[in-house]
Amino acid sequence: MEESTDSVTVTRSAEYIGSFPVDDCCLDEQVKKLHSQLKSLKYYKRRRYVSLKFSIKGVKVYNEDETTLLMAHALQRVSLSISRPSDSQFAFIAHNPGSPDTQLYCHLFKARHARAAQFLNLLLCRCFQLYYLEKHPEDAEDKSSGKKPTHNPSLLNHGFPLSVSALVSFRRAPTQGLLSVTKAEVSSKPSMESVSSPDDVFPTSPTLVRKQAMRDKVLRSGAYRSFTCTPVKQRHLQERLNAPQDKGQDRIPEFKVRAPSLAETEEALAHAVWIWAGVSSVCSSSLLAEEVLGSYLLCPHPKDPSVESLLIRFPSGLVSLAVKTSSSGRLFLENCCVQFESLTELIEHYTETREELEVPLSCTRVNHCYEWEESKVQIKRSPQWKNTKIQSWV
Repeated sequence: MEESTDSVTVTRSAEYIGSFPVDDCCLDEQVKKLHSQLKSLKYYKRRRYVSLKFSIKGVKVYNEDETTLLMAHALQRVSLSISRPSDSQFAFIAHNPGSPDTQLYCHLFKARHARAAQFLNLLLCRCFQLYYLEKHPEDAEDKSSGKKPTHNPSLLNHGFPLSVSALVSFRRAPTQGLLSVTKAEVSSKPSMESVSSPDDVFPTSPTLVRKQAMRDKVLRSGAYRSFTCTPVKQRHLQERLNAPQDKGQDRIPEFKVRAPSLAETEEALAHAVWIWAGVSSVCSSSLLAEEVLGSYLLCPHPKDPSVESLLIRFPSGLVSLAVKTSSSGRLFLENCCVQFESLTELIEHYTETREELEVPLSCTRVNHCYEWEESKVQIKRSPQWKNTKIQSWV
């Protein structure tokens, strides 16, 4: 097993059983048929040891020693993640290149044990969530207020990639880091006509800030001070500029906000998936309504925010059930009798059996950023891939 937090990629091993086409039907009916098909294949003996690599770019499957790429699926072409811990099975539903857009395939894997199958499913579910945040930053959680933030119209809201927005948008949110600075930019004098209104961006006039910095000899003539750059940070940048630089290091490293890592413990990863970590509560609740029956969201109870609850998608709609604590300190679900030592035990129990619930809890999750149309991207194959179907990263 290998975990790479630098590339936000997690590698796990499993046995690949094979793939089969998925019927084109409504989501709940499709999931029901999938569980039946997976159950019928639990004793299938033809298997192959493989290594799976998960990231917000997609899923790659290599042979056991990771020398041969067997298949790669871009995350936007993976529609569903599903597991059956009781049979140590994990599977994902994806589109295969060259096949009709409506034709999906289920790729089935056998894990070493039940918890390993759960972990594989949690990894892909978390990839779905992080990918959603990347595609919809306007739905990110506002940590200061706990409510869904409001944003002014930007290029991000009009389908432009973040890289384009960073190039043309001069006003950046304070939490998004410093504007990148290069030696060429520092030596060039910016046009003051392009500066936004001081009331929109700066606490004081940008001209006064710049002149004061020049008088303090913090900035060179012509340099421009970002509104997120404190004097200490600016002085550090200036020292980096004045210091002799080695060949090939002409740029100051950009300040980047790294995406949350997938390399978490099982407990931390499970909790992040349960609460849709990073997504606003309003958005995560609305997305839950589009999930499969039995999907759930761990969130504060609407009537008592100090009490945790499970918001569950039942056939009757979204229902919030409080997680209560007995006099002995054990947990139990509202309107249910069985008590548990931990929240994990509670969720695992109701995943296996529904008891008082309308339907059992489901660990299956939908990719809300799935794209039905395949991008027209050509892939070059070397001779070693001649008899291997490989999905391109698009």
